[in-house]
Amino acid sequence: MMTEDASSLRGGGPRADGLAASPGSEPGLALSDRATAKVLGAPPWHYAGTVVGVEFWTTPEAAARALPPALAPEDTRGAGHGYALFADWQVSGGHREYLDPVRSQYSEFLVLLDARWQDTSVAWCPYLYVDNDAALARGCFQGFPRKLGGMHQRLGRVYQTRAFPVAGQAAPSVAAGGTFAASARVAGRRLAEAAVTLERPVGELPGLERPVVNLTHFPGRGAHPAAEAVGQAPGGAVVEDLRVAECWTGGGSLSFLPVAGEELADLVVVRTGEGFRGSLSYTVTDLAAPTGPDADAG
Repeated sequence: MMTEDASSLRGGGPRADGLAASPGSEPGLALSDRATAKVLGAPPWHYAGTVVGVEFWTTPEAAARALPPALAPEDTRGAGHGYALFADWQVSGGHREYLDPVRSQYSEFLVLLDARWQDTSVAWCPYLYVDNDAALARGCFQGFPRKLGGMHQRLGRVYQTRAFPVAGQAAPSVAAGGTFAASARVAGRRLAEAAVTLERPVGELPGLERPVVNLTHFPGRGAHPAAEAVGQAPGGAVVEDLRVAECWTGGGSLSFLPVAGEELADLVVVRTGEGFRGSLSYTVTDLAAPTGPDADAG
């Protein structure tokens, strides 16, 4: 495989729109003359978003099949435990990219399963869908199994009920009794759907307490694929300055629907636990590799 150092991925020159002028020192995925056409720049990446999620349990067998060889199933919270998360994101680098909403905003659906890496409790993400090319690229760098849910709303998108600071009949309140729904579509078909009715405020957002171990897998030429775990014993992205706000939990419902060419429905939802909704922000400052004898197991 041909590799290039960071210096070969640099460019320079101002952006015509003035929103994200780059000094030419950030690596990117497009080797363009002025580096303005690259899909994304290097970390730090700053995220802000709102998440609707539901805790669930699938069968132990289904959960085990969804794990890579480097990870083992864990039953601390019951075998087959995981979370389904529907997120609405805005992301920026160091140049106020959020002023270009069509590029900085995207939606996402993902599943996190409980697992064990060596002696540490971790989360594993077997399925994840986004609707933005830069989000897809960031996920590839971090080792997430991101797929495009569709670049057009008729083909695929992740939706969630919106809340607004003004009271009215068109939106629920972020308060006891407020009900929020979410759904994910891919290839024009509904893939997942959830609903959460808020009951009580909490100080943290469920599903974030474990580090996520990711896996990058780039097939080699011929019959010899290469796999490399990405993370830091454990971990994937180096996350800093995590903040949450307006977090609520309550009852939740969740369904994974069969779609041709997808395997999400193999994680049969046996039962659900708490549902939740909240907002968060954080910064990804780096990507780190794990250490230890199982670090490169794939």
